[in-house]
Formats: sequence, C-alpha cells, structure tokens
Amino acid sequence: MSPERQRPPVQSGWQELLFIAAVGACHTLAYVDTQAWWLQPAALALLIWRVKRATPRRAAALGLFFGTAWLCAGTWWLFISLHRYGGLPAWMAVVAILALNALLSLYLAAAMTAFVRWQSRRPALDSALFAAVFLLAELARGVIFTGFTWVAAGYAHVDSPLARLAPFVGSYGMGAAAAGLTAWVTLGALAGGPRRWRPALFTAAGVLLLWLSPTIDFSRPTGKLNVVLLQGNVPQDEKFDPANQGAAIDWHVRELLAARGADTDLVIAPETALVLLPSEMPPGFWESLQQAFSQGRTHALTGVPMGDASTGYTNSAVGLVPGHRVGEPVYRYDKHHLVPFGEFVPAGFRWFTSMMNIPLGDFNRGPLRAPSLLVAGERVAPNICYEDLFGEELAARFTDPASAPTILANISN
Repeated sequence: MSPERQRPPVQSGWQELLFIAAVGACHTLAYVDTQAWWLQPAALALLIWRVKRATPRRAAALGLFFGTAWLCAGTWWLFISLHRYGGLPAWMAVVAILALNALLSLYLAAAMTAFVRWQSRRPALDSALFAAVFLLAELARGVIFTGFTWVAAGYAHVDSPLARLAPFVGSYGMGAAAAGLTAWVTLGALAGGPRRWRPALFTAAGVLLLWLSPTIDFSRPTGKLNVVLLQGNVPQDEKFDPANQGAAIDWHVRELLAARGADTDLVIAPETALVLLPSEMPPGFWESLQQAFSQGRTHALTGVPMGDASTGYTNSAVGLVPGHRVGEPVYRYDKHHLVPFGEFVPAGFRWFTSMMNIPLGDFNRGPLRAPSLLVAGERVAPNICYEDLFGEELAARFTDPASAPTILANISN
C-alpha cells in the first residue's frame, strides 16, 4: 500500500470549518475586482487541500461551509431588499439569506462527498473527477428550482485567460476548466515525488497560450440603430408607492415622447417603467401613448405589467411601433425566468412573503422562444433583469437563423 493510502482521513474541528468559510468568503473578492481572478482558483485549491483526505461526511461539511460563505458574500445585498425595502425584521432577513445560501450549497457539499468517495489517488484522473462534480454542482444551482446562479464560478474569469474559452463553453465551462486545472495542480503537488510540479508547469504553459491567443468574436455588425435609453432612477421604496407612482409614470411618458424624432429608431425604458396595468391607467392614456408612436419612425420598448385576474399577470416589455392601430395586438415580451419570492411564491412560503411590504406577485411565465421586435431591419430580443444570466435560455432564440435576434436588449430596475 502506498504512503498516500496509509494516511488517515483528516478529522479537524470547528476551526477548520471556520477557516474554510473564511476562504469561501474571500473567494468572492474575485468577482468584486475581476483583475483579481486568481483568487478564485487559489481559494478552490485550499478547499481541495482540505477535502482530499477528509471523510465523506467531513468533505460535505467543508463544501457546505465554503459554499454558504461564498454565496452569502455575493448576495449580501438581499438583506437590503428584505429588511430596508421589504420591512422584514433584521434577524429574520439574516436567517433567510443564510438558509437560502446553505440550501444552495448542498449541491457543492454533495459534490465534495462524491469526489472523496470516487477519487482514485491519480492526480490527472482525480482532477477530471473534481471538474465534473464541480460542474454538476454549478449546473444544479443554476437550473433546479428555476435556478439561482449568482456568482457562478465562471463569472470570476471574465478578465482571466480562461475568458478565451467563453465563446465555446460558456460560463459553466469556464468554471469547470478553472476547477479542473486547479485540482490538477493542487493534487499533483500533494502527491509528492519528483514529478509533483509537472501539472503546475503544464497548466501555466496552457494558461499562457490562452492569454496570448487572439480573441474570437462570434458576433458581427448587421446594421445601425440610433437608440435612446431611459433610466428614471426611481428609488425602489418609492416606485410602487401610490403617492409617487404618478410622478414616475409622468416622467417616463414625457421622456418617451420627447425621444421620438427623425434620428431615433428605438427608445427603451426600464422594467415596469409604467407600474400600472393598462386597465388601471386613466381612460384613454394607454391608447394615446400607442397612437403617439404609430406616427413617424421611432419604436419604443417599455416595461409594463400585463394581464388580468382571469388570465393571470406577466412582467412584460411592450413594443410601441409605427403604423400600429389602436385596438390591434401590440408586440409583447413576457418574462420567462421569474425570480423566486419576487415574481412567484414557491409552495409553502406564502407566510414568508406575506410578512414583507414589497409588492410581490405570482406572475405567469412567458414562452422560452419569444419573438423579437422588428426595428429598421433589426430583430431586437428583450429580456428582463436577471434573465441575462441564463445564456442557455437566451440561446434557445437562435435555433432558427431566419428569426434569430440581431440585438439583445436587457431592461431592468
């Protein structure tokens, strides 16, 4: 039996768990300053070091603590949403964020358990195994239960040499590549022997070649649009307050109308720029806005909730286009990927959302392959807020080249 196999599993106490939690939190600094991308693999190397000789149960605990601290450091702003704007007691907001991120970190805990159980003690094979289980954990977090993919590992590498891989493998692939290369270097060094630094040398050479390689851009110019972007900068605690809604709507409508002109092809307003349903607006208001854009050449895309009590409601972007006749159907994009608790309430959590003052709703989902808005020969494909995190969903619109978007337009608060 080799010396590697004779070493007993690591059995450390709370100090190790707190240490690995601190490493997980520092790992998130790579997302704050993407020039510090090296922090992501450095933190992952420390996790691998502690997990490698742990028992399966201990490996799960290490993954759970690392992941929870990583995600809490990346989603701390949820406290502001829940407490300051939602009115949730501070202690409950903290518990809710901890619980959410601990739940999401169970995927990483399971991945670390699988790695310890299945490792072969061969650095090359085990690095591939680590990359695979890490990728599965990231995919599970981004897909299961609608997905919550904030601070995914690949996002730390938008300015690293691994960014050259993005057009081919996307953010998940970049994260898996970082995990695999980090594991190969770390496990090779831990294995000992005269060849222990070979993985590090090969990895450094590969990363250098990536860094020196030309960037491949799969996008290309197709035309020219003159676009005006509006942002009312309305505080979130005022946006849905009836006392302030009138002023916010007036500003957006005034700016929409002012942006029309011979040189403007498209004017875009934010998500729920018009916070009222068309049926709740003053009589003739919605129709007059459509009529205004039916003249001339300017198109408009504005966020507005749509629907009614019988068919349900949607978080939508509506197109106001030249030549439109009042009474005819308008262009409409309905948000597909909804935010848990903000746009739909998971089963069993109605009591939780009832404690908050944020206007929450159970919206209907829009279609995955939504049509684009035609503007001066271009196909403008809206998406709303954090939908732009889910590249695989955006890619579904490109299956038919004849109707594939030529421009993506993200609208958000």
